Parts: sequence; structure tokens; C-alpha cells
Amino acid sequence: MSSETDGPRSLREMELEVEAEGREWMRRRLEEKLQAEVNRHGGVFPPERTQGMASSPANHATAKRLRRGGASGVAGAESG
Repeated sequence: MSSETDGPRSLREMELEVEAEGREWMRRRLEEKLQAEVNRHGGVFPPERTQGMASSPANHATAKRLRRGGASGVAGAESG
């Protein structure tokens, strides 16, 4: 508990504290699951690129489209 005063806390203060604890718990849990998956496959993800290996033209087109703001169909992109 990280209360700086001994007085009663508001519901909002308690809610924010619990949300922060929940986010940290979820972050740690996700980190554990991702590490277990990497260990299961025995490698690093994404694979490290070897020297001299060029990106595919499709990757360049996607990067340009994202820089221009044309991110339609991309997960997490907001429209409008």
C-alpha cells in the first residue's frame, strides 16, 4: 500500500492503485508466457537478420504506407 496519508482514500485513488497493480501483473504474466514460448521453440523472436539481407519490397511498401498515414487494415490503427 502506498498511501501517503493516514486518512481515508477516495474510491478513485483505490481504483487507480488497483489498475496499476493489475497492469503490472499482466505485463509480468505476458513476459513469462512469451519467454516460455521462446524457450519452447529454442530461438529468438523475431529472428535476427543476417548481414546483407535486404527487406522484401512488400515490407518497404508497408513501411511507406504507414509513414504516410495509410494504415488501413493494420491492427491497432485508428481511423478517422
